[in-house]
Amino acid sequence: MKQNTHTDAVLVSAYINGDESALSHLITRHKQRIYSFIYSKVYNRDITEDIFQDTFIKVIRSLKRGKYNEEGKFLPWVMRIAHNLVIDHFRKNNRMPKFENKDDFNIFSVLSDGSLNAEKQIIKGQVESDVRRLIEELPDDQKEVLIMRIYKEMSFKEISLQTDVSINTALGRMRYALINLRKVIDKHNIVLTN
Repeated sequence: MKQNTHTDAVLVSAYINGDESALSHLITRHKQRIYSFIYSKVYNRDITEDIFQDTFIKVIRSLKRGKYNEEGKFLPWVMRIAHNLVIDHFRKNNRMPKFENKDDFNIFSVLSDGSLNAEKQIIKGQVESDVRRLIEELPDDQKEVLIMRIYKEMSFKEISLQTDVSINTALGRMRYALINLRKVIDKHNIVLTN
């Protein structure tokens, strides 16, 4: 059978049923995307190679244990595994990106990866709901801009058109939203990183 024309789901199923070559087709198909994604986080070829290998070791273990049930969503699943391994790498090396207010938008610099909705990956569970609760404490105009920018991934041009204010006003509201969010985070002593 010509495997390079099959969907991910068919190849995953073939691999689970004992066709070892199906996995190499999946790896070949997605290597560039996954490798580039990891490299964009660690900027080091050796570390990227290690994390890439670890990602597929985890993928193989999960598939062998029958832990895969993301029907037809193989790539997002693998990307999540890769992303978690990148976070583990930073944690082990005490290099988790910190939420410092060096410039106006730095608090959310680690959230700007649209390909994987990184805020859901990095700020998991409780902390994510804490952040959303803190956002609720912001003035409405600041909250609106922040949600559009971070959660809806809109550009400042799109925000200015939708809110009927100038781009500078939208930028200013974002800046004040982040300054106020930082104050609220400090007030509640919330630690956003390990």
